Amino acid sequence: MDLLNTLVDKGLRRELPTREEALAVLATSDDDLLDVVAAAGKVRRHWFGRRVKLNYLVNLKSGLCPEDCSYCSQRLGSEAGILKYTWLKPDEASKAAAAGLAGGAKRVCLVASGRGPTDRDVDRVSDTIKAIKDQNEGVEVCACLGLLSDGQAERLREAGADAYNHNLNTSESTYGDITTTHTYADRVDTVQKAHAAGLSACSGLIAGMGETDEDLVDVVYSLRELDPDSVPVNFLIPFEGTPLAKEWNLTPQRCLRILAMVRFVCPDVEVRIAGGREVHLRTMQPLALNLANSIFLGDYLTSEGQAGKADLEMIADAGFEVEGADQITLPEHRAAGGGCGSHAAAGCGSAAQTGCGSEAEAGCGSHAGAGCGSHEGGGVCGTASAPAGTNEPRTDLVAVRRRGAGTDLAPNA
Repeated sequence: MDLLNTLVDKGLRRELPTREEALAVLATSDDDLLDVVAAAGKVRRHWFGRRVKLNYLVNLKSGLCPEDCSYCSQRLGSEAGILKYTWLKPDEASKAAAAGLAGGAKRVCLVASGRGPTDRDVDRVSDTIKAIKDQNEGVEVCACLGLLSDGQAERLREAGADAYNHNLNTSESTYGDITTTHTYADRVDTVQKAHAAGLSACSGLIAGMGETDEDLVDVVYSLRELDPDSVPVNFLIPFEGTPLAKEWNLTPQRCLRILAMVRFVCPDVEVRIAGGREVHLRTMQPLALNLANSIFLGDYLTSEGQAGKADLEMIADAGFEVEGADQITLPEHRAAGGGCGSHAAAGCGSAAQTGCGSEAEAGCGSHAGAGCGSHEGGGVCGTASAPAGTNEPRTDLVAVRRRGAGTDLAPNA
C-alpha cells in the first residue's frame, strides 16, 4: 500500500504526514489492519527498539473535583462510586509508589484531582517527590496536578519533578462540548508553562467520546506542535454516573488505527497506552505494543486495570522487553535537547539521573479528566470479550478501584 510506504518513510525521517494521510490511516479497513500495524511498528522499532517503558500511577487526592469534565469519574456531580479521600501524606505516597517500582516501573506519576494546585499543594507534592526520590535512586517522577499558575512549574522542577502531564484530550473545536469550567487554551498554557520551566512535557488525548476522525487528527497535530516528550493515548471508559456513560464507540480495531495514526504523526515521541486499554483493546493489547512503547502498570486512578503480573507476561509473550532503569527512553536527539527527554541530564527517558514524567489516567479538573495520561478509569481484565464483530457495552470490564492508595489493601502492581 503506497500510503503506508510513504508514512514509514516519513516516520523514519521525522517528517510530518499530511492531514489527508493521517485521516486515511483512520479510514483503513479491517482487512488492512495488520498491514497498518506492521508499518507503524517499523517506525516504533526504529526509534524505540522492542523496549516497553512501565509507568505507575499514584492518586494523591481522589474525587470531589470542582471541574465538570464529562469523561471523568471525579468530576463535579459525578455519581460514580469511586474512592474519595484528601491528600496522601508523603510517606503514604512513597509506599504506594514503591509497589509499582518493585513491579518494574521506572516512572511514577503523582496525580491529584482538582482545577489546579494551590501553593500549599505544591509544597505537599514537593515533599512527596523528595520522599520518593530519597528512597528510590534513579526514579522518574511526573506530576499531574491540573492547571498551573505562574511559578509553580519552576517550583516543582526545583523539588525534583522531571515531567508534568496535562492532556489536551480532544480538539479545540469540540473542547467546549466536553468541559465548560476551563478552556482548551488553559490546557495549552499549562503545557507551555511546563516546557518553559525545563520539565518534560507530557500531553495526550482521550478517544471514544463521540469525536470525528477530523477531531482526532486535529488534537494529534496540535500535540505535535506543542512537542511533548510523551503522548498518552486514553480510551474512554464510560463510567456509570458520568455524562458519557453511554458512549461505547470503540472497537479493538479502531483503537489500533488510532495508535498507528499517533505513531505516524509523532514518530520519535514516547507514545503511551493509557486508561481504557483493557476495556477496548481487550485481547488485542499485545498487538498495540507494536505501536506504543509505554504503558501503565496495574491499576489506574479510580478504576482497576490488568494485574501487573499479567502486564509483564503480555510484554514477554509478545516478544518485547521491559525497559530498564539504566536505559534511555527517548531517541538521542530528543534526550539531549533540554527537557527530560529534552533535559538530558535528568532525562526523560534519559534515565540518567532521574528521568522524567509520565502521565496518568483521568485526573479530573486537575488534568481534567484524562490526567496524567491515562483517562478515567482503566478497566479490569480477565473476563471474556464480546463476540467478534460486535461492540456491545462491556460494563463488566469497568471496575472501581478499591485497593492501593487511599485504602488499607495492597495495590495491584
